[in-house]
Amino acid sequence: MSVYNNKAHKICIISPSGKVNPEFIDGAILRLKDWGHEIIEGKYSREAFGRYAGTEEQRIYDLQTAINDESISAILCARGGYGVAQIIDKIDFSPLLQNHKLLIGYSDISAIHAVLSNMNVPSVHGVMAKQITTLQDDSHSLTHLKNILKGKLPTYNIPHHDLNRAGSAKGKLIGGNLSVIAGLRATPYDLNYENTILFIEDIGEEPYRIDRILQNFRLGGVFDTISGLIIGHFTDCNDDHLMNKTLMEIIKDLTKGYDFPVCFGFPAGHEDENYPLIMGKEVKFIVNESGVILDFN
Repeated sequence: MSVYNNKAHKICIISPSGKVNPEFIDGAILRLKDWGHEIIEGKYSREAFGRYAGTEEQRIYDLQTAINDESISAILCARGGYGVAQIIDKIDFSPLLQNHKLLIGYSDISAIHAVLSNMNVPSVHGVMAKQITTLQDDSHSLTHLKNILKGKLPTYNIPHHDLNRAGSAKGKLIGGNLSVIAGLRATPYDLNYENTILFIEDIGEEPYRIDRILQNFRLGGVFDTISGLIIGHFTDCNDDHLMNKTLMEIIKDLTKGYDFPVCFGFPAGHEDENYPLIMGKEVKFIVNESGVILDFN
């Protein structure tokens, strides 16, 4: 899967979505260089245009240039936010089929992960510039990313959660931010959910809105086709007593009647404990009384 070995490789930092604090780009450059990588920046990575990191044309230019540059081994998206949906249909991702490079990011970057998953091009749902700058170097989030960049694939062992549903499955790992992938439904960029392990996370959403999205998934047959479900962080998604259930209970009840394994509390999403996930990669997923295993090897 990996294009990496233990030598330093070139990483390009771009900002295809929300505008970025330049200090976090500076910090990410320092840390990635310390890991042994050569770093370059997109021409417009530090731009600001309202809430965006530059105009659509500038963001398209940087993403397409990074995709086309055969000397680059990885593309680090500096931040999520919002903006990828405006440009995703204006990007030619096909060079990645011949010249694979790892694209790294989460949140709004989930839209790019979806495109690449449909192309069977693995990408990394993982930390971006702020976390690379601010986290301790020995944090799980950074340690696992550092290893992936060296070509070492992870096997995660996650503690048991009382809401888990036991089982085992194999399939391609897909997903990311729930609101973002929901925004791709009924478009050419919608995910192919058949025989996959679906990962979801979100931030700042009301439980009824999350329920609405997941009801759409249920009504649209997503739960009839997936082989497993992984629930990550739902940060600042406070429980609503008018829903008569906690958010996690809502999700559990929505998946009743299906037999795929379900993991709650996976440490990935909008929090510092954000384990990198290789989207588009075949994984082994085991849930039992001892805990959860997610194996990328």
